[in-house]
Amino acid sequence: MKRLKRNQGFTLVEIMIVVAIIALLAAIAIPNLLRAKISANDALAQSTLRTLSTSSETYATANNGNYPLNMSSLTGASPAYLQEDFCDGVARSGYTYACTAMTAGGYTFTATPVTVGTSGTTVYTVTTGGILSP
Repeated sequence: MKRLKRNQGFTLVEIMIVVAIIALLAAIAIPNLLRAKISANDALAQSTLRTLSTSSETYATANNGNYPLNMSSLTGASPAYLQEDFCDGVARSGYTYACTAMTAGGYTFTATPVTVGTSGTTVYTVTTGGILSP
């Protein structure tokens, strides 16, 4: 007698094992991806502060040692020292930037994470002469 072949599929136990393995892999991978994003935001904040510092130092060199008094001095020059006003209060990649103490004698730029631990880890500051401190 011939036996009829049954269509074989996955059992419920096999499907549950696969779902458990996928959940375990996701639990391992997701925190690493979030840490990578935070690290990238930190690196971008430091880079932006260095850009602000470099543009201010270049401005001072071209203007007899006088530093810019406001951001429009950097963005409105021809050619512009900066293409974008970072100190407008808008969050960029998890950080907001503040331009304080912009005087003819110097500057202070600060990058503050929107949410510490989620969008960034540290408040960074750069002062006259390009001194970056965490």
